[in-house]
Order: sequence, then structure tokens, then C-alpha cells
Amino acid sequence: MSTSNDDSKLTYKDVKKKRIGEAKVARKWIVTILLIVVIVLIIGGLSIYNYIDEGLSPVDPDNNEIIEVEIPLGTSTEGIASILEENNIINNSLIFRLYVKFKNESGFQAGEYLLAQNMKLDEITETLKTGKILVDPLYTITIPEGFTVEQIAARLGKETPIDEDEFLDKMQDRDYIQSLIGQYPTILGEDILQEEIRYPLEGYLFAITYPVYQENLTVEDIVNKMLTETSNQLQPFMTQIEASDFNVHEAITMASLLEREAVGKDDRKMISGVFYNRLEEGMKLQTDPTALYAHGEHKERVLYSDLEIESPYNTYHIQGLPIGPIANFHKNSMEAALNPEDHEYLYFVASYEGEVYYAETYAEHEQNIQEYRPPKD
Repeated sequence: MSTSNDDSKLTYKDVKKKRIGEAKVARKWIVTILLIVVIVLIIGGLSIYNYIDEGLSPVDPDNNEIIEVEIPLGTSTEGIASILEENNIINNSLIFRLYVKFKNESGFQAGEYLLAQNMKLDEITETLKTGKILVDPLYTITIPEGFTVEQIAARLGKETPIDEDEFLDKMQDRDYIQSLIGQYPTILGEDILQEEIRYPLEGYLFAITYPVYQENLTVEDIVNKMLTETSNQLQPFMTQIEASDFNVHEAITMASLLEREAVGKDDRKMISGVFYNRLEEGMKLQTDPTALYAHGEHKERVLYSDLEIESPYNTYHIQGLPIGPIANFHKNSMEAALNPEDHEYLYFVASYEGEVYYAETYAEHEQNIQEYRPPKD
């Protein structure tokens, strides 16, 4: 019995023609698949390129409006990238991290930065590395060491849009001060709200030059800048303060006394040693600047009657440290407050030329006064 087979009836020419047709179909499929693969790769490549290009580009090349960004101490690169993206300084935190890794950038510093959406990644990383601001401030405010709140208010009233009286009113606004204690708990405590404290933030508004970038500067803006600076400046001393007999408020109070009593770094440490010795002996500190602060005025010449004022600031009247700081301080004064010179002196007097003379006994002290600071006619 035989079976029919159509292929067996085909000639060689027909078979060849059929195979050529099948090959053409196969080639069409292969070309189509390759085209699809190429298109997918091109689209994917373009998407990746656009993704990377967008991540590397400024958020808004035409927007130079300043944005304040705070990078806390100890923040990782990943954390910095997230903060920058949250503040719309960069487009993509992942691209920023890859960029930093590719460029081998490191050494980013904590602090408050003034950045803008038109900044490139290299400008941003340079700013974070050096701590330098790449935009010009509208103006600068210099607060000298040893300034009181009232002197700061006068300086701000003269050089900024802030009204002097408005600033002083804010310095006595208890609700506002209480809110600041919540914002800066490491440096501000309830002791600044004691009833007889004249200005709760006295001593806490750090002496430095502040660049200002805001057109409409407010009291809150400048106070936050100053308290942030104080917090940063105190950070290296916190371990020492915790190990000392002082809390932060007392350490700042001692530093303020040294700021007003001495000019040179060495004299600050020497006078700090005198204060420590007197505290240990149970003696009153008896430092003239506290009496003048209690009077609320500056005098070139202090009279004995000036020393008799009854005030929690006057160290001729009270035992120990005054109720609070009497001025702001330089970091050298804080260093001296925590690292007094070890000696036996209990007294000191400054000549009219500024030279300081020390004595262990009151008799020696009186002799120094007669010799180096005799009464003027």
C-alpha cells in the first residue's frame, strides 16, 4: 500500500524556491526583532541619558533666589543629598551621590549654606567642601566681642532694616524666648528666664561678621543666625563644660566677665585663675564690669559709690557668678573660662596702659594700685 507525499512530487526547483521563501521570512523576523531591540536600546539609552543629564543640571538655570540650607553635624553624603533634594537645590539625590563618588569628593562641612537653584553640581560641592558662599551678600553686620544686647540692637538699627526698639522688645518677649529654648536646647536653658535676668539672650548672640542675603531681614532671622553661630562655636567646648562645675549658662557668664575684664588671651587665663581662686576661697569676685552692667551704663571711671548697687549682676554685692552674662564673648574667653591658669593670685589691677598686675595678698594689691593705677586728679 503506498502513501501520497506532496513533497515527493516537488521538483528540486520547487523545493529550492520554497526554502528561499522561508529564509526571507526568517530574515524579516530577525531584522524586525533586531530593530525592536535597537529601538528599545535607543529609547532606554535616551531615557538614561536624560535621567543623568537632568540630575547633573541645575534645577532652574534662571533662578538665583537664595535658599538657606542647614547641614547638621555628622550628616552622611546620602543625608546631604536628601537634604539638597528636599530643598530643591538638586534634581536627583542618587545622581548627586554618584557624581560625588565619581569625582571622589569628600570633606563636606556641617553648617548653614546659602544656595540657589541655578547652581551647578560642581559649585554646590565646592561650597559644601570649603564652607564658602558663592553669592554676594546684600550687606554685612559686624558684632564685636564684648557687645551687650543693647549695643547689638543699636548696631542693627543703624546698619539693617531692623528697628532698634523692636529688637529690644523681642529680647524681652518671654514667649519668643521660650520658643527659642525649644529650638536650641543644647545652649539655652530655663535659667535664662529667671525673673531678674535683664535680657535672656544676653551673652548668647555671638560676636562675628554676619553676611545678610535676605532683602526683608527680620529680628527672628538675625537671632537665629546668631544663636546658630553660638551653638557652632560652643560645640568644641561642650565636653569640657559637662566635665566642669559649670553648666552652659554659667560657662557663658564666666566667659563674658573675662571678655570685659581682659584684652589678651594670656591675661584672660590669668584672670580666670584669679576668679577660680576667689570662688574656692569663698570670696566675692568683685569685678567692676558687673557693677557697671547692673547700672546699665558704661563709665570710663568707676566710683566706689558705683560698686554699692544692689543687683544680682553686681559681684561686689552677691557671692559667686552674676545671675547671667553681661556681654557676648570671643572663643578665647570661653577657653580661658574652662582652662584657668594655675596660680595663687587673688587680686589683679590693670594700669591705665592696659598692663595687668597680680597679687596674692590685699596689701600687695593696694601697693599695685598705688603704683600702677593711682587716682587721677
